[in-house]
Amino acid sequence: MKIILSGASGAMGQTVAQVSDDILFGIDKIPSESNFPIYTDVETIPKEETDKADVIVDFSNVGFLPDILDFAVKNKKPIVIATTGLGEEENKKIEEAAQVIPVLVSSNMSLGINTLLKFLKPISNALGDGYDIEIIEKHHNRKKDAPSGTALSLAESLLEGNRYIEIGRNPSSGVRKKEEIGIQSLRGGTIPGEHSVIFAGDDEIVEIKHTALSRKIFANGAIEAAKFLSHQEPGLYEYAEVLEDE
Repeated sequence: MKIILSGASGAMGQTVAQVSDDILFGIDKIPSESNFPIYTDVETIPKEETDKADVIVDFSNVGFLPDILDFAVKNKKPIVIATTGLGEEENKKIEEAAQVIPVLVSSNMSLGINTLLKFLKPISNALGDGYDIEIIEKHHNRKKDAPSGTALSLAESLLEGNRYIEIGRNPSSGVRKKEEIGIQSLRGGTIPGEHSVIFAGDDEIVEIKHTALSRKIFANGAIEAAKFLSHQEPGLYEYAEVLEDE
């Protein structure tokens, strides 16, 4: 498998390069030293090089996503999107691309988080309506988006009935409503990522926590997603399908 690495100069891009020998070339607006070529403009990439690739792994940013999606569609290359902070416009473009090429989107590429996403709903159903749900996420001080895409995914997996997501609180928020799924964000130091889902009931608390001790878990997860996607038909895929495939 040969990979095109988008966002190759960033922290996650460099981590992917550390765990994989399958990088054909990288794409990034900021060049950096690496064992493979890094192109700063998709228009300058030789077609014969692109033709050798099997899949694109994108750890860039929301601003670059339209360009890399256009590049993927133009060259009929599957793309794994690990970029966070996606909005309505980006999601629409992703859906359009998925009509032509295989696309997998996940706000978190770790095996642990994706296993948690699979089992949160059954746990919530077993506990019932007597528990308030709160999510706390912690990340390094350079992370731009808040809450994290992972925290939102965790909350969305628990939505049912009248439940809704409440991001942050302030002096005017008032008393917590029963239907809220609260999300609180902390930023500091070099925390790779920490997510806690708290079910708070009367006289009892159930807490499920995932801590990322290294960026390598996200890089390895993205490589597994790339292996899965490289032999799929056009469409929009989730990481849960990677777990099922394995």
